[in-house]
Amino acid sequence: MKTFILITVFCLGCITINAQLKRTTSCPTFQVDVLDGKINGLKITDNITQIKNKLPCFSSVVEESATAGCGGGIYFKDRDLYFYTARDYVEIGPKFKGKLTVPLMGASRNNLFKTLGNPKIKEAKWDAFSTAYGILILYYNSANKVNKIQMSTENENTIKLCE
Repeated sequence: MKTFILITVFCLGCITINAQLKRTTSCPTFQVDVLDGKINGLKITDNITQIKNKLPCFSSVVEESATAGCGGGIYFKDRDLYFYTARDYVEIGPKFKGKLTVPLMGASRNNLFKTLGNPKIKEAKWDAFSTAYGILILYYNSANKVNKIQMSTENENTIKLCE
């Protein structure tokens, strides 16, 4: 009986020795500079590999190709932030987890002039503002509060967004 217990303990010890440690991928807090067009120092024009290296906590990647949805990109669904690398733009949703240099999310449409100036395009549900890096598009909910942000290197005439 002692031999059986000893062999059992030895076998269990061997099993736990071979167990693999799983690393948890963590990212720093996302810091979005909406006036300079950067996320944690990454430019909107950075490629998938650069983004993966700096922010390894992505939820999915779609390699860039002509057949890929929206051309491809790297997505952080749990943080509600999406890099569309083929089209050089970033989208930030209403459940964004991070910090904005200018607190735009939830801001009233009527209070943006001091920070952003006049919009280049003004529509019923969105405005487009010219920036040093390209264009900043703000979408509004029924209460005229910002609920989605898009930053692109394109201008108002050349931008191609995903639907």
